[in-house]
Amino acid sequence: MARPGSGLLVPMNGVGYPPQNLARVVVWEWLNEHGRWRPYSAAVCHHIENVLKGDARGSVVLGQVDAQLSPYIIDLQSMHQFRQDTGTMRPVQRNFYEPSSAPGKGVVWEWENDNGSWTPYDMEICVTIQNAYEKQHPWLDLTSLGFCYLIDFNSMSQTNRQSQRKRRLRRRMDLAYPLIMGSIPKSQSWPVGASSGQPCSCQQCILVNSTRAASNAILASQRRKLYGAGNSGAPGTLGGVRQSNTFAGTSLWSPTSSSSGANHNNISAGGGQSKAEQVQSPLSSANFPCSPVMPSLSSSHGHHALTINGQNNLNRPGTQRISMGTTRGAIPPGVPALPVKNLTGSGPVHPALAGMTGILMCAAGLPVCLTRAPKPILHPPPINKSDMKPVPGINGMRRKTKKKHLKRGKNPEDVVRRYTEKIKVVPDEDCTICMERLAMSSGYEGILQHKGIKPELVGKLGKCGHMYHLLCLVAMYNNGNKDGSLQCPTCKTIYGEKTGTQPPGKMEYHVIPHSLPGYSECKTIRIVYDIPAGIQTNEHPNPGKKFSARGFPRHCYLPDNEKGRRVLKLLIMAWDRRLIFTIGTSSTTGESDTVVWNEIHHKTEFGSNLTGHGYPDPNYLDNVLTELSAQGVGEDNLKD
Repeated sequence: MARPGSGLLVPMNGVGYPPQNLARVVVWEWLNEHGRWRPYSAAVCHHIENVLKGDARGSVVLGQVDAQLSPYIIDLQSMHQFRQDTGTMRPVQRNFYEPSSAPGKGVVWEWENDNGSWTPYDMEICVTIQNAYEKQHPWLDLTSLGFCYLIDFNSMSQTNRQSQRKRRLRRRMDLAYPLIMGSIPKSQSWPVGASSGQPCSCQQCILVNSTRAASNAILASQRRKLYGAGNSGAPGTLGGVRQSNTFAGTSLWSPTSSSSGANHNNISAGGGQSKAEQVQSPLSSANFPCSPVMPSLSSSHGHHALTINGQNNLNRPGTQRISMGTTRGAIPPGVPALPVKNLTGSGPVHPALAGMTGILMCAAGLPVCLTRAPKPILHPPPINKSDMKPVPGINGMRRKTKKKHLKRGKNPEDVVRRYTEKIKVVPDEDCTICMERLAMSSGYEGILQHKGIKPELVGKLGKCGHMYHLLCLVAMYNNGNKDGSLQCPTCKTIYGEKTGTQPPGKMEYHVIPHSLPGYSECKTIRIVYDIPAGIQTNEHPNPGKKFSARGFPRHCYLPDNEKGRRVLKLLIMAWDRRLIFTIGTSSTTGESDTVVWNEIHHKTEFGSNLTGHGYPDPNYLDNVLTELSAQGVGEDNLKD
């Protein structure tokens, strides 16, 4: 598409805070290991804002809106994202943009990575690209934003100025980010304080609140001087700070009467104002015999000073260490009994969280007694083969897939015509495949030629009504499995029977005489997947190259009730359509060219839920039904 006008050099102005009492679009972002703020999707941001309206100091479980983010929790008090399975914590922030900007319109700019999938730009860059695109600049130089890339809108490509490597880029429409009205906070950190009510006692909330306690402990230890030399009070007097609430609704440090010492620490927590408070808290190992006694690294008159630079070093290497004396007094009654003491057998805390919590609490001078972390119960007790029974209502106990288990469709033109109808009056919109206007010829003109389909023809998909160039739909079909099905690139509606690229293997399923946690009234359906290593074919990322198959056979579990059997029937259907697994890069190990799950979650932990892949989980069956439906395997496919 020809774009008149001159190119654009981006000024170094960044994104500032907006004026007060105006409508603004909210984008939540997290800080990656390269120091770049990466935006959450619009759907996740809407979810965070909804939680924020109910409890500005609460916690957000991201897996409730995006299954791929199930290990992550955001603590709105400390403004950190916590990963449950590894204990990794990252800062998050709440940013604001104009309603007319890219996030306000639901516009997403993405570049094609080495795996052939699409990665969104940082939001600041996305806004800049969209501004240049709307002004019809033919190119955009990102050098002043810290990237040696040149964006060419005519070829929809990104060129590295140093290596001259080109990558494709695209512009697509998605859900618009949330819009807020009224006063915009000046700080992206939330003020801390007490909250009313008791937290939920479920496993998820215990985990969240334990994380918050650990986070508060380390933040407090960095912002106050322990046993400060300048205090005129007793050596055990602490310079107190207003602290955020933690587990069980109590505070880490109970404020008492202020000391008359002049060396107070005036801390502004989360951008708010805070008075200097003194806390009487001598720590005694006699009252906590299981507390580890840390040797004194350096001592002077029995007390030690901690130098604070005023910054949050939680995620930085070389975080300041605190040396503790061997004499400790009694912990004040406000100190919570965190569940890191209960790690034998059925403790509710994940091992990664327990280890991290222990380290942080030791640094803050809190009593910690860690025992051996519990191990997940992955498998049931040994079962005789005679005890394995067929699943009621399902024929057989095994499924196999061969190398070519696909239904090949007819030629691409016939498939596209089958699911579309021609449009005579073309609207003034973009084709989201080639990014050309629908009123103009397809961007694939001259690249792709098919008899009977002219580049200017536009079609509307039957179910969802989205419109594209017919030639673009043909190009998209040729780039997929060519299985006779189409999937709308905008709303993901599936036309026909979608199949995947799952390698050959076998699936077994049977009933075992044991119950899952939360389903004591019924037995258990066990599914066993087994896929051997092999050679990739033309439908895979690297044809002719070997692929690995780690962790097979994989055992998965469902309750043997009506809903569990319904899920099993759909999983069998998804297996037959080769949708359960695919070949790609493992999100756990980072290994490429290996067999990985294909966006249909399974429960692989039989008797516990320490990894997040076990029971009890009252929402799992509904969630997996939704994931199956997104793959075109819905309950309407089941025969009565």
